[in-house]
Formats: sequence, structure tokens, C-alpha cells
Amino acid sequence: MADGSLPITSLKGKVSDAEWQARVDLAALYRLVALHGWDDMIFTHISARIPGPEHHFLINPYGMFFGEMTASCLVKVDLDGNVIDKTPYYINPAGFTIHSAVHAAREDAHYVMHLHSDQGVAVSAHREGLLPLTQHALIVLPQLAYHDYEGIALNLDERERLVADLGDKKLMMLRNHGTLSVGASAAECWLGMFFLERACAQQVMALSIGRDNVLLAPDGAQEEVRRQTGMGMGMIGGLAWPGCLRKLDRELPGYAE
Repeated sequence: MADGSLPITSLKGKVSDAEWQARVDLAALYRLVALHGWDDMIFTHISARIPGPEHHFLINPYGMFFGEMTASCLVKVDLDGNVIDKTPYYINPAGFTIHSAVHAAREDAHYVMHLHSDQGVAVSAHREGLLPLTQHALIVLPQLAYHDYEGIALNLDERERLVADLGDKKLMMLRNHGTLSVGASAAECWLGMFFLERACAQQVMALSIGRDNVLLAPDGAQEEVRRQTGMGMGMIGGLAWPGCLRKLDRELPGYAE
């Protein structure tokens, strides 16, 4: 069993440069989620596609906390969740169900993040979903899709419906379940989730005074923000990402090992 006590052999120099960079970026995503308090112990997952024709992916070893994740401990799997290289760790196959569906359907889905944060789950269970209450929400809403809850993601048949609901969006609210972010880079995936989670937290706080007492953003302002953010979060994410890594180096170092 992977309990975090097994020695981790560094893979730096033993895998391609492209794979090592994907490992470092993915480990950083796990650590950032932990740093923001959005992890759910050993549950939920973030995955990354390894560049190349093999359609191989990286995902967390089942049993390690997000704050413990390193580039070398991540497990390489194929699109069916089969482990590729020898490793002392194993994965939760059910955890790869959602990720495999998105990776297979979306060429731009290099990184896929799924969380169960308190605020994200709370808004996912709200009948109206995410409301246009804040600037964070207005930035998120044009890229937000919804998928109805069907139970724990063990049924492979659900993948087709989830992908259809996601369409070409980058963010998704999994009803009664949590949040999802897709990115062509780790930076884009992270920034999308950051804005979505912040919007959810702000909505929970705003609705604490009651639904009738909140002010929805005017339609004209919603449309203006939609126009202003039409290029997505890739470029802005690239600007924020180096600072995120510096923050990790200060507060939760060791991910690039």
C-alpha cells in the first residue's frame, strides 16, 4: 500500500525532458491545491498527458496526500488506467474514469483537475448553480458547463455523457459532487480552477445573507466581461504560474523531486 513511507527514487534524468517537465508541473498542481486547502485527503485527482504519441498519462499514487506529491512518485498509466512502468505505488482506477474521458475526447486537455472543496461542492448542489454575483464568477461563467450527478464515478458509461456535457468548455460543475478544470497547460488549468473556486467561495459567503439580498451583476456588465475575457486564461495563467511556483518553493518545497 502507498502510505507515503516508501522511499521515492528520483526519475530525473531517467525519463524524457518532456515527461519530467509534465511531472514537475503536475506535482506543483497537487501541492498548490493542498496549499489552498482544497484537497480531500487522498481523494480527488489531477492528471496530465505526457507529450508524445503513446497516449500516456500521469496521476497520483493512491494513498499519498496532495501536499506530499513529488514529480517522481506520480504514476504513469495508459488511457485505460493500466500502470505502464514498475512502481511501488498503485492508483485508484475509479479515480481515472473522469480524467480518461476528458483526455480521450479533448486534444487540448493536457491537464485535468477535479476537486471536492467545501465551497465547490456547496455551489454544485445549489439549484441555480454559479450565479453572476462577482467579477470572479463573471470571468468563469462563459467557460462553465454542468454535469448531473450519477453516483460515484465507477460506471464507464458515464464518460460519454460527461464529455458531451463538457463540450468545448474549460470548466465544469459536477452537480452534488465538485468542480473540474481543463487546461492546455498546468498554468491554464490552475488559473481556471482558482477563479472557479474563488467564485464559489464568494457565492457561499454572499448567500449567507439570503438569496433576496444579493445583487446580480447587470446583463450589460456580464456581456462586457464575456467580451473582455474571450481569449481565455492561457496567457494570464502563464503570467501567474511562476509566482505560484515561487510560493510553493517558500511554503511547501520538494515537489520537483
